[in-house]
Amino acid sequence: MVAFGKKLKERQIQEWQGYYINYKVMKKKVKQYTDQIQAGALNQRYVLKDFSRMLDKEIEKVVLFLLEQQGVLASRISELNEQQDSLQEQPDLSKVTELREAYRYVGRDLLKLLFFVEINAIGLRKILKKFDKRFGYRFTDYYVKTRANHPYSQLQQVFKHVGLGAVVGAISRNLADLQDREGSYLSIYDQPALPLQEPVVDAMEAAIDRLGYSTTFLNFSVQRSLIMLEELPTPVEEHVDDQRYHFMSLLLNLANTFLYMINTYIVVPTADDYSMSLGAAATVCGIVIGAMAVAQVFSSVYFSAWSNRSYFRPLVFSSIVLFVGNVMYALAYDLKSIPVLLLGRIFCGLGSARAVNRRYISDCVPLKIRMQASAGFVSASALGMACGPAIAGLLQTNFKIYKLTFNQDTLPGWVMAFSWLIYLVWLWISFREPAQETEVNNVPRKSNAVESDALEKGVVQPLLLKSVGDEQDNEGDQECDGSEEAPEESRRPANSIVEAYRLLTPSVKVQLLIYFMLKYAMEILLSASSVITAYYFSWSTSTVAIFLACLGLTVLPVNVVVGSYISNIFQDRQLLLASEIMVCLGILLSFNVVIPYSVPQYVCSGLLLFVSAEVLEGVNLSLLSRVMSSRLSRGTYNGGLLSTEAGTIARVIADVTITLGGYLGQSKLLNVTLLPSLLICIVCIFATCRTYNSLY
Repeated sequence: MVAFGKKLKERQIQEWQGYYINYKVMKKKVKQYTDQIQAGALNQRYVLKDFSRMLDKEIEKVVLFLLEQQGVLASRISELNEQQDSLQEQPDLSKVTELREAYRYVGRDLLKLLFFVEINAIGLRKILKKFDKRFGYRFTDYYVKTRANHPYSQLQQVFKHVGLGAVVGAISRNLADLQDREGSYLSIYDQPALPLQEPVVDAMEAAIDRLGYSTTFLNFSVQRSLIMLEELPTPVEEHVDDQRYHFMSLLLNLANTFLYMINTYIVVPTADDYSMSLGAAATVCGIVIGAMAVAQVFSSVYFSAWSNRSYFRPLVFSSIVLFVGNVMYALAYDLKSIPVLLLGRIFCGLGSARAVNRRYISDCVPLKIRMQASAGFVSASALGMACGPAIAGLLQTNFKIYKLTFNQDTLPGWVMAFSWLIYLVWLWISFREPAQETEVNNVPRKSNAVESDALEKGVVQPLLLKSVGDEQDNEGDQECDGSEEAPEESRRPANSIVEAYRLLTPSVKVQLLIYFMLKYAMEILLSASSVITAYYFSWSTSTVAIFLACLGLTVLPVNVVVGSYISNIFQDRQLLLASEIMVCLGILLSFNVVIPYSVPQYVCSGLLLFVSAEVLEGVNLSLLSRVMSSRLSRGTYNGGLLSTEAGTIARVIADVTITLGGYLGQSKLLNVTLLPSLLICIVCIFATCRTYNSLY
């Protein structure tokens, strides 16, 4: 992976070289500041003022050139508009064709300008982060906040690029108008059945999308999915993505995610009743629910490795294993066998193909729609989580066909087995295995998450894409002016869990601990709900299902509110600490201490805990996607796998805690299971405060 300084130089448009941000000089300046401060020749106040002045001049150089080029493009479009108006009086098909080609030529020049803005903006972000890292000072906060909203700010021109959007709109509108007009002069044999596609318009819109990733629901969903976006993809890479992409295959991956989440939660309302019908204690439901998560710890690894070679075969295997697992789960009732019940859930966990689903979006979906696909991945998971308990609540019947029993306990297994069978047929007919990447594309590409923390603090529509491994990329620069290429060691992905763990920085470890905590707390709330509510409130299966479905339905609205509004007001680390405190408060309110336990207390505390954990998960994954090493963005042992393993292990431990707590009696189960959640949450709060106090 080439260091940014060399990459910037290689990607510059030759005739515009003098107008780019001078990244190399600024990097040297940062190094000089460091040496001079250590020698006592400079104080920090002078450094901040001097570096701010240097950045202002560099940004002014870029912005003035940008405005000049926008004016040139606007003048050319205005001249073409006059020619277009003249065609109203004297239609001429050949002139219409020439005019369309002229607009396309302007569009191609605009693409060059868009790329010019993009690479300068990325350079600006990188040098700001390098400065912060060197001096341990929140200079990015100060610089962006003071410049972004000032009436004379030139930073806004780079971040908001309103003028460029207007030029894109003018070119797109006029090309569409000329396309319709050309069709009106052609015979029916010459007129195409579908509107003509304009590749230059598609390319401009894709470039604007890359420039305009703001803190919205889509962006928030990308961060939560840990599906990274490419930074400055080459035309070859985009072409390969287009060749590998198949809409129905993407839809099948999203359907797999949706069905798997239903499969996970459809048994929660009835697991305690099923356990008792087989002669076990109600709290054995923790083991029944958690058996799926135990198997998922292992399946995530081999599915992640398998997706290096194929996407179709892992999905077929997943569907078959899930079909078998659900049939075994349903048959356990008539066989009167707890081992068969547990084995069925283990088989379901062995069919978890979420690593394949995430990998397909990351590798095969074109950049221009990858953000929407990532949002679809998160939405499919959330809807599946809500639909699982809701479907279980509808399966309140009891009948027999031959020797097979169909009731509220077995129907979740039969329904999911039938669903996976239908999915398998659909998969076999419609899925298209993507073409293997060429050797050139097998080199690990730098994956990116979204915008840096600084831009979320002061800019409504940030421009920059955020590299997942900036810490390591900066180390790859070696801070040496003579070395522009990162060491070979920093390019390759981790080849084992142990190596991946060694790549984790202290801040990443804290983020994973927080992820572990919130998954543990949520699993305690969800998995123990049927036992707790039956003991205290005598709730029926339908009532439990409605409660869990309502909790699941809060996921998407919470993501929209946090992603579109709250994240634009508060910094991520503020949201992180606040949501941790709210989770802690939700856990505290859930305890049964003195007063008689009531439905309002349980419902309100559960809702507070669940919603706060959802906010915490989104913000935590957003931060995690920024600080994780670039070596963990590709390969089998990637960042997505590590976070999945952390969450899955948390669920396993939570489900085991429920079963072990049952030995103390159902009257003590609530407090016994909540106590570890509270302790882990307090540890996370202290770890967060300590980590971010040391970083800022």
